[in-house]
Amino acid sequence: MGFENSTEQTKNEALPLAVRWQHEFPVTERLIYLNHAAVAPLSRSCAEAMKRLADDVLFNGSLHYDQWLDCYEGFRVSAARLVGGHRDEIAIVKNTSEGISTVALGLNWKAGDKVVAFREEFPANYFPWLRLGERGVRIEWLSVSDPLEKIEQAARGAKLLAISFVQYLSGYRADIQSIGEICHRHGCFFFVDAIQGLGVFPLDVRRCHINALAADGHKWLLGPEGCGVLYVDREWQDRIEPVEFGWTNIAGYNDYACRDMALRPDAGRYECGTLNTISIFGLRTAMDLMLEIGVDRVGPAVQAAADRLAEGAIAKGYETMCPRSTETGSGIVSIRKPDLDARMVLSELRRNGVTAALRQGWTRLSPHFYVGAEELEKVVALLP
Repeated sequence: MGFENSTEQTKNEALPLAVRWQHEFPVTERLIYLNHAAVAPLSRSCAEAMKRLADDVLFNGSLHYDQWLDCYEGFRVSAARLVGGHRDEIAIVKNTSEGISTVALGLNWKAGDKVVAFREEFPANYFPWLRLGERGVRIEWLSVSDPLEKIEQAARGAKLLAISFVQYLSGYRADIQSIGEICHRHGCFFFVDAIQGLGVFPLDVRRCHINALAADGHKWLLGPEGCGVLYVDREWQDRIEPVEFGWTNIAGYNDYACRDMALRPDAGRYECGTLNTISIFGLRTAMDLMLEIGVDRVGPAVQAAADRLAEGAIAKGYETMCPRSTETGSGIVSIRKPDLDARMVLSELRRNGVTAALRQGWTRLSPHFYVGAEELEKVVALLP
């Protein structure tokens, strides 16, 4: 799917990435948007894809249902490209939480099994593992700042390790390739909550030995809420039971008279009913946009924008939640200043058209690639 004709693309090739693609994000006409770690604005093409479907259904109902099926397939193919997997390993889910719960509740747990998890996780990647304690599963809690040697020690004898690609508050980007290699060595199932990194930083489930991964579309993928991606390695699909069961889990779901409960032969087995079609149209378009731009271009631009905000904040007396580096930095920067209420910082930013977030006493800034240098300088200048 192309978003620029070849002549315009050639003409704009030399432009900075933010300038070249800013036309896709009308939000820039009203706001300096630094809240992509929460809910991102839609791109123009994503919104238009959903509007087209809404209009089609308004006037035609399900007359063009075959186009819906084509979009579901295109979604799976695009998601597989983003994670480095195969379309057979992609399920369409409502959100990250549903994806995590599918894995957490679908595996065959026994009393005495061990899970390695991390204290700094967002609740969606915390509570499902904690709840396994009711089945006699032991949780070993680590910190994302722990060295790889300690993670390897914990992974010995563990059934599963779950970590976020990027931590939602500190912005710390985990070395998932090294952690995946550790899990692979010790036969430990490796689960990644990718919501804060997918679409920004390259990710390859094969190279990183990731067995399952989940991510929503409404953050860095710049898509709508209510639609997400669940990747499950095909070698594990027969060992992770669907926890929700409906008419579309089964292989013969197209035959409404079918009473055979044999599961679909791919990750579609984790889809238990009617899908969120309008959001699928939007998120498929959003993923294709990121693929068109190139994740390898987006990541450096996002990291450079976040670095600029961190450097500017530090120069004005703020502290950041964790040190940034090329290897561990992300698009998230959380800042605070001694004796300065973070609510006041957020209020001052909002009063001047800057959208950010308050998280646990920190002001969290999360710019995407299309936020320009002048806007970043303005934000730094506005910090009290």
